[in-house]
Amino acid sequence: MAADLQAKYSKLAQEYSKLRAQNQVLKKGVVDEQANSASLKDQLKQRDQSLRKVEQEMDSLSFRNQQLAKRVELLQEELVTSEAKSKKGKSKGDSPSQQGLQTQSVFDEDLQKKIQENERLHIQFYEAGEQHRHQEGQMRARLEELESQSAQHQAVVDGLNARYTEAVERLQTDKARMETKSQTLEHESKECRMRAEECQQQLRRCQAELSRQLKQSSSVIQEKVPFNDTKLSDFNSLNVPAHNRRHQLKARDLAGQALAFVQDLVAALLNFHSYTEQRVHIYPRDSSIEPISPLNQKFSQYLHENAAYVRPLEDGLLQLHQSITEDTVTVLETVGKLKLFADHFSAYSHFLQKILPYQLKSLEEECNAPFCTAALTAKNRELQRDVTCITTQFDKLSNYINLLALPSVRQDALPQTSMSAVFTQLSACLHSLQDAVKEMSKHYSQKASLEGELSNVTEKLRTTTECLLGSLVSLTNCTSKIATFFSNNLDFFTSSPGYGPKGGPATLDPLQAESMLANKKKAATYLHAIQKPRPQSVPYKEALANRRVLTSSTESREGLTQQVHQSQEKIARLEQEKEHWLLEAQLGKVRLEKESQRIGELEAQLAAAARGAPASVAPATAVPPADASAHDQDDAEAAPKCPGTEPTTSTSLVGMLSTTFSTENVGDEESREQLIKDHYMARVGELTSQLQVSDSKAVHFHAECRALAKRLALAEKSREALSEEVKVANQNVTRLQDDLATTKRSYEDQLSMMSDHLCSMNETLSKQREEIDTLKLGSKANAKKNKGR
Repeated sequence: MAADLQAKYSKLAQEYSKLRAQNQVLKKGVVDEQANSASLKDQLKQRDQSLRKVEQEMDSLSFRNQQLAKRVELLQEELVTSEAKSKKGKSKGDSPSQQGLQTQSVFDEDLQKKIQENERLHIQFYEAGEQHRHQEGQMRARLEELESQSAQHQAVVDGLNARYTEAVERLQTDKARMETKSQTLEHESKECRMRAEECQQQLRRCQAELSRQLKQSSSVIQEKVPFNDTKLSDFNSLNVPAHNRRHQLKARDLAGQALAFVQDLVAALLNFHSYTEQRVHIYPRDSSIEPISPLNQKFSQYLHENAAYVRPLEDGLLQLHQSITEDTVTVLETVGKLKLFADHFSAYSHFLQKILPYQLKSLEEECNAPFCTAALTAKNRELQRDVTCITTQFDKLSNYINLLALPSVRQDALPQTSMSAVFTQLSACLHSLQDAVKEMSKHYSQKASLEGELSNVTEKLRTTTECLLGSLVSLTNCTSKIATFFSNNLDFFTSSPGYGPKGGPATLDPLQAESMLANKKKAATYLHAIQKPRPQSVPYKEALANRRVLTSSTESREGLTQQVHQSQEKIARLEQEKEHWLLEAQLGKVRLEKESQRIGELEAQLAAAARGAPASVAPATAVPPADASAHDQDDAEAAPKCPGTEPTTSTSLVGMLSTTFSTENVGDEESREQLIKDHYMARVGELTSQLQVSDSKAVHFHAECRALAKRLALAEKSREALSEEVKVANQNVTRLQDDLATTKRSYEDQLSMMSDHLCSMNETLSKQREEIDTLKLGSKANAKKNKGR
């Protein structure tokens, strides 16, 4: 604020001095013009007087001329009468005729003299009138000019007076405001002096404390540190540099922006080459009507392969962008993917150089067409120069990108001092490429307008030309964005990333980068470990009570463990018995059903036997002994297999089953096996259902854990971003505080200078007032003396 006021005040003072000098010059000019106008007015009055005299003379001469004309008329009348008398009196003698002749000759001479004098007076009168009119016109023009100049001078004087009054009023208000500010600043300066004294005291104390700490640290270093490895470059090169996270984030951001620009550039180049291929098939010969030339066929074949050279540019830069992360080190020595992008760019540059001769010959063929005009030929020549220039610029870009990719292959290939020059030349080459593409787009649009005026241009050619112009416009925009982006971030590219040991060179070895990243991970894990919240501590009284409970419970711990084991064994036995009795119940049900069926069959046989004849009794009664003998044989066969009726026990994963073999038929055994099989199948089904439920729960829990992990990662990223913002905000606050202190000091200095200037101005004003007073007194004394005389 004070600097602006000082600048305004100095500008006002300079303008005031200039206007004052101009005012004096204008005053002198106005006085001179007033004197000139007065002299011209006097001359005008004199001329008016002379004009009046001439007019009076003219009036008198005209009156005299009239008198002479009347006199001439009278004389002519007298002449006529005299001639008449002479004719009458011829006969009277010669004496009167001689007298008449003498008088006639006298009159003729007198008349001739009067006529000559009249002519001379007329000539003089006409010349005097012309001269008077000419002088009068000159005087009037001069008078109008002087009046306009005087009006202009008067307007300038009025404007200067108004400006002077405004400037004086403004300066007076500024003076009053500055006086008030000077008073406040004096009060503040007193407070600042007091603060300065306090700060000096604090500075003395801090200096004493720092000197003490310096002595202590120097003694500790001399006693504890065996040697200083930063003094020797060989030892210092073994130190691991610190990781610059801000540089990594900036590099990744710039790589993402460059990837977006290169994607637009790739799309524009693909469209340009594709539409150029379509145009070659249409113009100057339409391939659907007649075959095109072998040159254009080869050119079209090469253009058809453009995607194989253009699309790898996007892929290479995408891989470069993916390789730049927060956990990597991004310098020219460690970015290995830059070499891949450089190779792809070199391949595209070689592709452009390969198709350049065919493109030039194709334009030459268009010039040789019969319907090509001179203007189209000139535009084709300009397009040939533009295509050659663009190919040259792409070749230069390829060379510079290969230079930047060399340190990733061989560390000492590009000196550190030459990197900034390479980046600067790369930026200039990008701007040159932008200008060349812009010129090509302009010339192509002019060529398209000239082709549109031809009569043999088809709608297909017009559409292809419009698409080609659109691709050139997008290519121009892409190159402009890339050139602007690179020039805006040239300071970041040319500046050193800060990787390197303290006091050593700024270069970074890949091994140092790996060790740096390893140390970064260790530091991150350490900080994460120390940032874990501590468990809450138990109060002292509660801890004592818990200790008493623990001491009392440890005595009965063994008994409780034994009781638990016993209860577990009982539970296992009860489960086994439960399974056994369930099986026995099922077997009993099956046996009951079979016995009931047999009883029903026997009752039916008995009823049938009671109703049947005696002849049928014998065979009916012969059947049971056979059945009985078969049953006895089965029992006899089963007897060696199951001697006795002792129970047998079978154990499995499901449980323990005790079975008792009897001498019943094989059907019971099969039914028992079927029941056991059904039981196990039911248990397997239950277990599979439980397993499926547990699997579904595990999948659900896994999905929840993944979601929570993602949310945790996002929260960590947001926390890191917020911490970075807080750091940046703190840095901005410190910077603003420093700026505030510097501006405050500058304001104080400027206000002190303004107060000094105001004091000097007050002194000059007081001196001028004293001089004015002395001059007034001197003028009054001179006036009194003149009156006394």
